[in-house]
Amino acid sequence: MMNDKAWITAEGYEKLQAQLETLRTVKRPAMLANLQEVSSSADWREDSQRIQLENELAVLDAEIRRLEELLAQSEIVEAGNNDAIVDIGETVVLQTDGEIETYTIVSPAESDPDAGRISYESPLGSSLLHHKVGDEVDVTVPMGVIHFLIVAVR
Repeated sequence: MMNDKAWITAEGYEKLQAQLETLRTVKRPAMLANLQEVSSSADWREDSQRIQLENELAVLDAEIRRLEELLAQSEIVEAGNNDAIVDIGETVVLQTDGEIETYTIVSPAESDPDAGRISYESPLGSSLLHHKVGDEVDVTVPMGVIHFLIVAVR
């Protein structure tokens, strides 16, 4: 079980809540119906299918518990305080080696680097937090150190 608060955007919280609701109301009942159907069969060949369904149900139940705990420990963070300081939920425009990159700082549960959504726990995300427009930030990554200039926060 998690001990610390997990900061999350309102959008991320809603997505996780919807995912949890789908698991509870659609996927789990369907899986239980399949399990009941297979269990009622007297055919010995159905045993392996029953065992597989029970294992899948256990995995599904574990995911439901994980999401419940995550949501219970989450604190919604609202972005957009217009102070030009990087915080969770805000989008940061960076310049590095003459190239412009844009990232939104989000919770680990919402992180999707390919979509420009990085976790506040990632090396880049944690390095950017609480810096302001015009600050220069060095981020240590496995390949070395990358130098960024914060161009804008929105």
